[in-house]
Amino acid sequence: MRPGAAAIRAAIIDLDGTMLDTVPDFELALNGMRADFGLAPITQQTIEPMVGKGSEKLIRDVLALDYDANRIDAVFDEAMASYQRHYLAINGERSVLYEGVIEGLQAMRAMGLRLACVTNKPIAFATPLLAQKGLAPYFELVYGGDSLPRKKPDPLPLLQVCADFDLAPPQVVAIGDSSNDAEAARAARCYVLTVPYGYNHGRPVQTIDSDGIVNSLLDAAELVRAHNSSQN
Repeated sequence: MRPGAAAIRAAIIDLDGTMLDTVPDFELALNGMRADFGLAPITQQTIEPMVGKGSEKLIRDVLALDYDANRIDAVFDEAMASYQRHYLAINGERSVLYEGVIEGLQAMRAMGLRLACVTNKPIAFATPLLAQKGLAPYFELVYGGDSLPRKKPDPLPLLQVCADFDLAPPQVVAIGDSSNDAEAARAARCYVLTVPYGYNHGRPVQTIDSDGIVNSLLDAAELVRAHNSSQN
């Protein structure tokens, strides 16, 4: 965090790979979709690098394992509908909270930070998942990948949160696991912290341009606390 900068007043937190390990849910839903098309199941190891850029990209990448571009275009709508049906049926069934998430959210709220969840997951998936895992009460705002005209890595969702909270971007920190989060934050002029345990499209978190790597949301809260104390 940059010394002499504004105090942090809000945090924008990613969902998949940051608060929840959701790849086991993706495995169930995607293999359900693939079975509908007579395709063989794929593993979590195959799926993990594909997660994080929105459902449209995910479905196209999964279909590309077996189909050419023309075939993907021909079946895309049917595949998306199948995937959404399967995902809604199992949403949250096998996803688990990462260590320090609840403690980190509690610490941030105790500091008076306003919290928003911004994810590329469709809002119809994100909202019930947050509720099911006990995360919903911590967030004033939730934006999914289809809530606004553009999704991360575009800065629009982060700038929308800043506007909603009536805060300047340098008063806001984004916390995520991937380059999507960092690129969006940099473009919005927010701080950005990254966690090392998420997905990041199969690339090391150390390759991301961020203001720091934190081992948990609780560590992120402590870093924000130290930053804010230095402003007093």
